[in-house]
Amino acid sequence: MNIRVEGMTCGGCAATVRKTLEGIPFVQSVEVDLLAGRAMVVHSGARVEEMAAAFEGTKFTVRLCPEGAEEEETPEPESASQRTRGVESPPPPTLVLSDVGDVETVHLAVSGMSCASCVFKIETKLRDLPGVAEASINFASGTAIVRLQAPGLESRLLDAVRAAGPYDARLIRASEDPAILEAEHARAFAALRRRFFLALGLAIPILALSMPAMLGRHGPIPERVNQGLQLALSLPVMLWAAGPFFRGFIAALRARAADMNTLIAIGTGSAFAYSVAGTFAPGIFPPAMRPHGAVHVYYETAAVIVTLILMGRLLEEGARGRASDAIRGLIGLQARTARVRRGDAEIDIPIHEVVVGDLVVVRPGGKVPVDGDVIDGHSAVDESMVTGESIPVEKSPGDAVIGATLNKTGSFTFRATRVGSETVLARIVEMVRQAQGSKAPIQHLVDRVAAVFVPIVIVAAILTLAVWLAVGPQPRLAYALTNFVAVLIIACPCALGLATPTAITVGTGRGAELGILFRSAESLEALGRADAAVLDKTGTLTLGAPALVAMRMIGDEAREEEILRWVAAAEARSEHPLAAAIVEGARARGISALPRPERFESMTGKGIAATVEGRRVLIGNRALLEREGIPLGDSVAPVLEEDACAGRTSLLAAIDGRVCAVLAVADPVKDEARGAVAALHARGFVVSMQTGDARATADAVAARLGIERVFAEVRPEDKAAAVRSLQAEGRRVLMVGDGINDAPALAQADIGIAMGTGTDVAIESAGATILGGDLARLVAAYDLSRRTLRTIRQNLFWAFAYNVLGIPVAAGVLYPFTGKLLNPVIAAFAMAMSSVSVVSNSLRLRRFDPKPLQ
Repeated sequence: MNIRVEGMTCGGCAATVRKTLEGIPFVQSVEVDLLAGRAMVVHSGARVEEMAAAFEGTKFTVRLCPEGAEEEETPEPESASQRTRGVESPPPPTLVLSDVGDVETVHLAVSGMSCASCVFKIETKLRDLPGVAEASINFASGTAIVRLQAPGLESRLLDAVRAAGPYDARLIRASEDPAILEAEHARAFAALRRRFFLALGLAIPILALSMPAMLGRHGPIPERVNQGLQLALSLPVMLWAAGPFFRGFIAALRARAADMNTLIAIGTGSAFAYSVAGTFAPGIFPPAMRPHGAVHVYYETAAVIVTLILMGRLLEEGARGRASDAIRGLIGLQARTARVRRGDAEIDIPIHEVVVGDLVVVRPGGKVPVDGDVIDGHSAVDESMVTGESIPVEKSPGDAVIGATLNKTGSFTFRATRVGSETVLARIVEMVRQAQGSKAPIQHLVDRVAAVFVPIVIVAAILTLAVWLAVGPQPRLAYALTNFVAVLIIACPCALGLATPTAITVGTGRGAELGILFRSAESLEALGRADAAVLDKTGTLTLGAPALVAMRMIGDEAREEEILRWVAAAEARSEHPLAAAIVEGARARGISALPRPERFESMTGKGIAATVEGRRVLIGNRALLEREGIPLGDSVAPVLEEDACAGRTSLLAAIDGRVCAVLAVADPVKDEARGAVAALHARGFVVSMQTGDARATADAVAARLGIERVFAEVRPEDKAAAVRSLQAEGRRVLMVGDGINDAPALAQADIGIAMGTGTDVAIESAGATILGGDLARLVAAYDLSRRTLRTIRQNLFWAFAYNVLGIPVAAGVLYPFTGKLLNPVIAAFAMAMSSVSVVSNSLRLRRFDPKPLQ
């Protein structure tokens, strides 16, 4: 039966619909056409009611279309018995799948998060709001992506974030000025730096004052005075520098939650409170704890811990800022203003005020503000930011221009066709934001661990305190407090929370800089796990347009240029794609001035006839020449056979009744195609090619490129079957196509990649898009994905290993064997460095440089 699907926005939606339908009993196969919003379900008794029930509780609703409401539904093929009996096939039942309400994606900038448990709390609050379909937070970038099923919820989203704890949020606009993002980051960084340097400036004298007591000696300053000075110096550190930790702790208590602020506040607060009590009421402590009449205090521990944590946060914030450089760089590409023709005047207006239909004037050296079509003038435009091609592209009336590209030479006027969030650059930025805000599958496990991590650490710290108070050596309270604080401080959910998103943020950002747009973290991960590639031929392995690739003379070699001139002049009157290839081929060979034919005749399916400068010119196939009674001769047949074996189309050219030349037209293979196929083979891929071309043509192209498996004469609706056949072998399939005709196969594949050229980029069709159609970027995308996955694994290993080993050591498990305890100051330094190391390791992805193809 034919199914109509509404509301699908990406290949992931198509895959969800397909997999849901395939899970219904008696459904044998499902083909989903994302762009047409259709699906074909082959079944042996499945009912519409069962299909409707399968989507209950999901973001899709299922309903039957009213009779006659569907648009040009493709009827199911009639059975043989129906055709024999003349029975008309009844119209198939139709399902309509649509999102509940208009789905809108909202981006938020979230501040105040301290660890991965904050992510879990805020996401839970957002998802609990009615009308929210999905919420995902990237801890590394401090951003949230929320999918709404009802309009007007923005203010409630902000309120929900603030209600979750000590957090704040604001909306991020699609074309937001990068200066705003830079200013926000700069303010946060400057505030953190001020707190750090104040804490550092006070922690150093506090540490100097504490050294005599730490060494068991009497200093020049009386003990009570010394402790009073330490207290006075510690107060600004605890009340101002550590203020955000304690405010976050209080807010978390109100929300009945716990986060990194909880651990820091309890740890440093306990050391500080113990020290204050020891300073003002030493008599409450047992004699064993005041051998010289004074209790040993830990002001330096609290102050240095706060200083080290602030140092780690400062380094981390700087590194995280660099992680988002790519998206800020993309936004920064756009022009700030546009010169628009209004009436008889030209005025400069902000880019966000440009509307569709405006006439925009671009001067030499200026940026193209928005997307549009040239209506006047000529110039050369640098489109390297989209296509990667460094050579400027000539533009004349009728040509499309892309916003943010750079005009080089002349000036021109164009009519705006896409503005704001509809421009190519805005769509690229949105796709990068979506990818950076999404989560890899492994991150969901990390989030669940992080959600219970802080409570577990608090329990572990309390148990440590209890055990040392029960069986520890004297002074037990001092030992117990030291280990209690060390356990709280060394625990680091920050490293866990940063391990995956920082790598995803940097990896997808680097990909965008290289012209590789990942739709999500899941797409990036899926590409890195692929081991089979299905490459569409036309437009992917080839240029996608016919071209004159060879001209073989039959007889007089010296007249090649003259004969090509006559042939091109005749073909210039034809509208056939092969004719355009010959005319363009003549121009490429320096033949630009073509004579006008005196007579022209087109013979459908055979060729053309024309009179050029008094010469009778025939161009076409063998049938045309045989009809005209022109003998081919013995030398023509081998040439035709050679072209057939190479998968090229042969055109015979006859002048005044004699065959003079054989022209070969083909869709040329891209220069980098063979190197890309070889690179995929070297990486362990099984490479296949699929095409609608004849078997001979397909085999010839595959042989040139070294492709071992060929799916030829494949209809568009059957392209997904080639992918399924490889998946049936247990392979994880990468499908590469143009993103339009190949939409079903892209959706069927484990990861689909659309090859695009900027304005035609198929962002909604696949898990990733390669701008410019360069196959070298396909190999680079795979290598980048593998490198990112390796970085994530490294980050997670060290984050988990650090906590698994660090917490027991901080609790004192080595004391019975070594007599040593972990100083809380060392624990604070280790905790701070764990987060910095994870972010720094991820930042290495910024230096990823694709290997050149061989």
